[in-house]
Amino acid sequence: MEVIPGIDLMDGKSVCPVHMSFARTGVFSHNPVEVAKVWADQGATRLYLADLDGARMGDPQNLNAIPAILNAIPEGLRLDFGGGIRSLKQAKQVLNAGADRIVIGTTAALEEELAQEILDALGSRTIISVASLNGYVAVRDWQARTDERAEDFAKRMVALGAKRLVFTDVSRKGLHGGVNVSAVKRMAEAVPVPIIASGGVRNIQDIKALKKLEPLGVEAVVVVTALYSGTLTLSEALAAAQCEDD
Repeated sequence: MEVIPGIDLMDGKSVCPVHMSFARTGVFSHNPVEVAKVWADQGATRLYLADLDGARMGDPQNLNAIPAILNAIPEGLRLDFGGGIRSLKQAKQVLNAGADRIVIGTTAALEEELAQEILDALGSRTIISVASLNGYVAVRDWQARTDERAEDFAKRMVALGAKRLVFTDVSRKGLHGGVNVSAVKRMAEAVPVPIIASGGVRNIQDIKALKKLEPLGVEAVVVVTALYSGTLTLSEALAAAQCEDD
């Protein structure tokens, strides 16, 4: 199972995922390149860049972070990028900037024809974001909710050609405790494509719990708050994710 550290971007800077001091962890910087270097040096081979401005405005705002990071770390690092991608043109711009994969959520949930167009054009380089709020699909930076169940949305996207999903239980993001393992399990069982779990990781036990779901198709986990707050180290997470023992 792959562990993917996340970097939240706003106004060209990396921002704290929660309101607390990260000075004691020695990893936080407002420079996304410096943060990326820390995770790469500790063994990360993929990062997830979340464009918070883009998600709010409906247009990617922090694309410059992609080439900046890749120029500083030219080998062995791949980037996923999500936030504000609302058209095929924008999706291609993100990939042309150097991202390995794009993540779309609101677009897929609200505009099926556009989701189909992006999936047809970009295939496996597109990750569909399934954000669940009380079991229903959350959209528009998770400020709104549709009437569609998360599992039903996931099945609909797979029918359109989605090759991979990232599943987030919105209620577990940030300071909220623990991965919703049962929800991740239900999602993995509902669709025949790989799942990336996101939201709620707080310690090594969460990594181990998700690792047990790997046979069901959980191939990776995005970790943000736990890494920056120091409740989990990347080396610990990588070791647990790669361990073959129970």
